[in-house]
Amino acid sequence: MSSPSPVKPNILALIPAFNEEVGVADVIHGASKYLPVLVVDDGSHDRTAQIAEEAGAVVLRQVPNQGKGAAMRAGFQYALQNGYAGVITLDADRQHNPDEIPIFFDCYTQTQADLIIGARDFRKMPIVRRCSNTIGRVMFSWALGQKDRDNQSGYRFISNRLMEKLIGSTERGFEFEVEMLAVCVKLGYRLEWVTIQTIYAGEKSHIVPLRHIVNWFRIIAKTRRIMRTSN
Repeated sequence: MSSPSPVKPNILALIPAFNEEVGVADVIHGASKYLPVLVVDDGSHDRTAQIAEEAGAVVLRQVPNQGKGAAMRAGFQYALQNGYAGVITLDADRQHNPDEIPIFFDCYTQTQADLIIGARDFRKMPIVRRCSNTIGRVMFSWALGQKDRDNQSGYRFISNRLMEKLIGSTERGFEFEVEMLAVCVKLGYRLEWVTIQTIYAGEKSHIVPLRHIVNWFRIIAKTRRIMRTSN
């Protein structure tokens, strides 16, 4: 008699997307082998939302563009309203391999962590990104008060109780993902890391360099304040 298939956790795949008509269907098809999929279309000007729906995802449309952080919170709201235990977030540009979703399942089953982040190998990044991510990781480790392996990886698991704590955030862009770590650690929730593939294939970045730098120093200072504030 064959053993029963393992029960999948009640988790939702959440894909924030902005002008990602080229790759979003591939990500949806890959993720849907493991989880139901929600795409939050963040005011795209292309066919992202239509293609996502045709690929079988539930689609929320956020108009106008409000930033990745706002898109993720819209997804969190949906997940909480529909009783999910957590979400696994993937970027829509094919930089995350959906077949690594079981790695997050395994870690969650073993640890019941509230935040599990997929850490990339910086040595496999383009030189400019490798330098910026390495410097950022050192700075954020200082602000957080503990070692940070990859604060800007978009491949992560977030539990429902941590989502509830993050719904009120005002961070709209990448800073939201960084703030997430500080909130998790400050609350005493469990943070875990898993190793994921590092995939780059010439995808266009949505980051505006000067704005990114200014906001990065702001979120570092904010993290330092969060960690120093008494509970």
